[in-house]
Amino acid sequence: MTAKLRRYHAAVWDEPIVMEMGVPGRRGFHFPEAEAAVRDAIGTASDLIPSTMQRQSRPELPEMSEPDVLRHYLHLSQETLGMMGISLFGTCTMKYNPRLTENLAMDSSIADLHPDQDPDTMQGTLEILANFERMLCELSGMDHFTFQPAGGADAAYTHACVTRAYHAARGELEQRNQIITSIQAHPCNPATATAAGFEVLTLMLEDNGYPSLDALKSAVSERTAALMINNPDDMGIYNPEIKEWVRIVHEAGGLCFYDHANFNGVMSKIRARELGFDACMFMLHKTFGVSKGGGGPAVGAYGCSDELADYLPGRRIVRQGDYYTLRDGGHLSVGRVREYLGNVQQVIKAYAWTRAMGAEGIREASDISVLVNNYMEKELLKVPGLTRSHPDIEGWRIEMTRYSLGKLYEDTGVTVVDVSNRMVDYGVDAPWLSHEPWIVPQPITPEAGEMWSKEDVDYWIAVLRQVCEEAYSDPDLVRNAPHNQAVHRQGPTSLDEPENWAMTWRAYQRKRATRRR
Repeated sequence: MTAKLRRYHAAVWDEPIVMEMGVPGRRGFHFPEAEAAVRDAIGTASDLIPSTMQRQSRPELPEMSEPDVLRHYLHLSQETLGMMGISLFGTCTMKYNPRLTENLAMDSSIADLHPDQDPDTMQGTLEILANFERMLCELSGMDHFTFQPAGGADAAYTHACVTRAYHAARGELEQRNQIITSIQAHPCNPATATAAGFEVLTLMLEDNGYPSLDALKSAVSERTAALMINNPDDMGIYNPEIKEWVRIVHEAGGLCFYDHANFNGVMSKIRARELGFDACMFMLHKTFGVSKGGGGPAVGAYGCSDELADYLPGRRIVRQGDYYTLRDGGHLSVGRVREYLGNVQQVIKAYAWTRAMGAEGIREASDISVLVNNYMEKELLKVPGLTRSHPDIEGWRIEMTRYSLGKLYEDTGVTVVDVSNRMVDYGVDAPWLSHEPWIVPQPITPEAGEMWSKEDVDYWIAVLRQVCEEAYSDPDLVRNAPHNQAVHRQGPTSLDEPENWAMTWRAYQRKRATRRR
């Protein structure tokens, strides 16, 4: 049954930025004068601030009432598409971020912590982090985790550094200077390996959707430092030969790293250590219900076996009976990849999500993720102009499937970017296309995970079907989209062109004055 498309138009509020609003003298709150006894005891505010630190002029802030401020930011939120607009953001497992965990992280007992305070004063937080480390060890089979890395790329870089330190300690670093990955591994793997000084060997996909064992064997040598791979890949295809991959790399003396960016569909089903991997990472801002992107910051939890523990970055949480303390890394440690313990508030959100789900909830979420993805595939293959990557491969896809609008482009000249721009006219978020390089023409990679309802998924499918039908009947309508958004499509200028963009009010004023000359 095709979902009925809603009439939609994004809110458009013709008002200036907040720094250009306000009326002199208007206030959101009036502070009472201090009582005479207080003034006599401690003096005035100006008495407490050294004269050299006192402002010589008023700050340039808008003078506004509380309702003015509330209304302005409400308008901004209405002009912004967010997760509530149905965001099937593939390769990232975008999930709803529970308000409960957000509130927990904002509690003063957590938000006001200082990372340098004495461990005696934050035993509860350290206990939570230690308990969550044990949970991730259970999910992965690893022996240790660090939460320092600030995202997936940071965790991949951590492994590249650990790999470097591991081989250096054996006197083999000069020899072992190559890291093997695949064309469908997340780009952070080859990028961070290169940043750490390694040469990258990239294996191409073959007819079965993943590189062959023969291709791997031809790449492995005495120069192999590590394998960095994700499985399943973004096509949704799981490599059933992964254990043999690990064995081959280990026999050559290399380490094996499992990029678990696509863990959602296999959580509770596989454990990286049982497959033979030496290390893995979990993206807490994906799989574990923690906010991502503008709602971040992120955490890339990095786990490893006992054999690699000495190389982990410090500081580490150590349990001594019922007491938790912090220990810097030893002489083999790679040092630090982030300040202190990393983004602790985000780890606490992930801990709360995991405790709330429990083992049964995690297993069920994984099942639903795979089920919904294959339901979507069945319906999406009915959309005109859309095909599936590796169409001849039978069997279920895991977590996500990569599709191609190459036929639509050949038939109509409408690109996948045009389709993405038009889809937001119907109240859904712009879909994710693909990591570079595009090995599937005009790619689009939706992923529902376990959180979206069938009604939401059906609506998203109906929107894509409608836009593709429009591309055949009126291609210019799609090429010129969006039409129902707060603003039309962005111009071709880049955010890297500083003369066109300002990130602060002071910079905006300076650049505007320069343009007026």
